[in-house]
Amino acid sequence: MKFVFASDSFKGSLSSVATLDILTKAAKDVFGNVECVGIPVADGGEGTVDAVIGAQNGKKLNVLVHDPLMRRIQASYGCIDDAHAIIEMAEASGLPLLDKNERNPLLTSSFGTGELILDALDKGFLDISIAIGGSATNDGGMGCAKALGIKFYDEAKNELRGCGEDLEKISDIDTSGLDQRLRDITITVMCDVTNPLCGPDGATYTFAKQKGADKTVMDRLEQGMCHYRDILVKKFGIDPNSIPGSGAAGGLGAALFVFLGAKRRSGVETVLDLVHFDDLIEGADLIVTGEGRTDSQSCYGKVMCGVGEHGVKKGIPVVGLSGSLGAGAYQIFDHGVESLMTIIDSPMTTESAKKHAEELYYNAAIRMFRFIRIGMISKEK
Repeated sequence: MKFVFASDSFKGSLSSVATLDILTKAAKDVFGNVECVGIPVADGGEGTVDAVIGAQNGKKLNVLVHDPLMRRIQASYGCIDDAHAIIEMAEASGLPLLDKNERNPLLTSSFGTGELILDALDKGFLDISIAIGGSATNDGGMGCAKALGIKFYDEAKNELRGCGEDLEKISDIDTSGLDQRLRDITITVMCDVTNPLCGPDGATYTFAKQKGADKTVMDRLEQGMCHYRDILVKKFGIDPNSIPGSGAAGGLGAALFVFLGAKRRSGVETVLDLVHFDDLIEGADLIVTGEGRTDSQSCYGKVMCGVGEHGVKKGIPVVGLSGSLGAGAYQIFDHGVESLMTIIDSPMTTESAKKHAEELYYNAAIRMFRFIRIGMISKEK
């Protein structure tokens, strides 16, 4: 028998790799001699680089960049092979890099993300995938673009810094200094959200609150973002609002699409492609997937959805082992996942569940595999 394990991380408790190790131990404890293939996966959010380089025997490259408040920090990105690199923007421009009292999208910049791209260019990578989840910014990608050579000017011809409060000040954009090497490479934006740049479902009103903006700040940022959009339309003839995902990561999507000609692709689909998922599951009898919490959102570009749909195409049964189930969790059954189990075995707090995550996960895996074994025995009879 061949089992394949491909679970997302359980945020704050178990990494994707940790779930693979525990599932392998539990499977062998129940079935004995069974082939177990563990595939680290992610959906373009936290842990994407680790998942891809773990599956592909890649490595991390360290580089000094600027954080969202332009302080020097060390960040890293993934090297898959000589041609392919994978970047998580959150490494340089992410919300976890700031204390709660530092979160202010008027002041934060995506400049550091541009520096990661620049370093990948310096090292000769020709194919760069960028996961744009978890940003602390709402600058329309100005900071990232500035790091790559684009200049933004105000009416007095002063060059702008490239943060959220500068959106309303833009008078002109000069792309003549854009790094010419970008013309010869492929850039893929790993993004599952389809939010436009502006409007009630745009970058500001959808995401800026979690980045520290109150209603007054959001209104100002939205006014600036609309002004930025109008400049892009006038200067380049491209309306970013017509591009799905342009509002992702505080508008970084718009900058990557408009200035760099990047292509948008589902995060989980990009990861599954990079790790050669379809080849690895060939001949499998069972796939086990999972995530920290399964709910209706799991059906929209998340790991369980992607794994389930790939499994059903190959005729391989897929089961899910998750931390908890929320509203709409059973919608995942429409995406190739045949059954769901949770790791919780008694009433407990979230903090307690995280503290004992490894034990809970192992015990739940044992229960799951014993049920599966019963089904196999019944089928044989």
